[in-house]
Amino acid sequence: MAQNVAKKPFLKTYGFLICMIAGIVAGCIVGAVWPGATALEPIGTVFINMMFCVVVPMVFVSISSAIANMKSARRAGKVMGVTVLTFCVTAAVAAVIMYIVARVFPLVTGDYPTAEGEVGETLGVADMIINFFTKPDFTELFSRRAILPLIVAAILFGFGIQLNGGRETKTAALLEDLNGCLMKVVRIITYYAPVGFFGFFAYLVASYGPELIGDYGRTLVIYYVLCFAYMLVFFPLYARFGGGAGSIKVMFQHLFRPAAVSFGTCSSVATIPTNMEVAEETGISKDVSDIVLPLGATMHMDGSAMSAIIKVAFLFGMFGQDFSTGRAILAIIVAVFSSVAMSGIPGGGGTGELVLCTIFFPDQLAIAYPIALALGNLVDPPATMVNAAGDYVACYIVSRYVDGKDWLQKRLKLNNSSD
Repeated sequence: MAQNVAKKPFLKTYGFLICMIAGIVAGCIVGAVWPGATALEPIGTVFINMMFCVVVPMVFVSISSAIANMKSARRAGKVMGVTVLTFCVTAAVAAVIMYIVARVFPLVTGDYPTAEGEVGETLGVADMIINFFTKPDFTELFSRRAILPLIVAAILFGFGIQLNGGRETKTAALLEDLNGCLMKVVRIITYYAPVGFFGFFAYLVASYGPELIGDYGRTLVIYYVLCFAYMLVFFPLYARFGGGAGSIKVMFQHLFRPAAVSFGTCSSVATIPTNMEVAEETGISKDVSDIVLPLGATMHMDGSAMSAIIKVAFLFGMFGQDFSTGRAILAIIVAVFSSVAMSGIPGGGGTGELVLCTIFFPDQLAIAYPIALALGNLVDPPATMVNAAGDYVACYIVSRYVDGKDWLQKRLKLNNSSD
């Protein structure tokens, strides 16, 4: 029996996406032909700052609300356990793939122009652990530089509400209402996205475009190509494993939006609202997406794990050292750990690069650190794209273990019957 399904007009469905792409392309063109486009940085910064201001409270509210409104603390614990394990496994896979590619295609083929620089005092392991989980003052939690400690606080608060009555409490109802209000605020801010993308990419290309030569360019091309290949090859595998039959098609129908937003903002945190929208459209359980996506914004870092490996491989090549198997295993472990921990350490990604350099290049720190920092800035857009778009795909895997292997088929069947 033929189904008569009403279709939305093309522009209504894809018009905003077209505007975002147009903003990115226009920004790249302006940045390439006009060196003074660096002056357009504030246009992009305004958008990113607005997103940061709203997503910080939204992270706290969404996680604590999801846990507080779950049917049981047992389900909340199961969702979180599967989530963290999924993040670690996919990050390790991404790091191994990047290592293999770096061995097959050497990153450094000529003399590398080294740069001297001053490096401050390194962080000890104890300080890293402390900053990963906590902040000394409550007010310091509500900052994008403290997202991981904020998540820990939100988890504890959510379980506290569970123990006090869970979804029957007024606090749980308040958090759910606040979450809905914050999502509407995000939608309002998103209307400015095309303009923000234009300014951001004009600044980015004008600032870094001329440096994309020689070994820098070779490394960047390899990394950019691998990021898109990873999304096109491994994301479908993850989706098929998590969602079963029909999942790959559904994933590709929704993947582009979070990929575009994350590529444009270079922020997994700023992509949380878009990821939540596509997760809801896919049929992913709200209590799953409300935990996986905020956690993923700081802990699911496949792109950052690949970034860490390519920085180490580049520096090994520059210093004429062999990136042997033993060193590779250590590098992969460090890459997975640093990709998870970077957002929780003061200084963000810059400190993450410092961690890598202090472990592998302690005697060449003044040279290695600024090079790793520069590479980190240049590969940030595709790395963030893999990180953030992968958060959405990770929901498929978590849903498999929380809601059953056929969770997506049930949702598709329900949609078809409603049509």
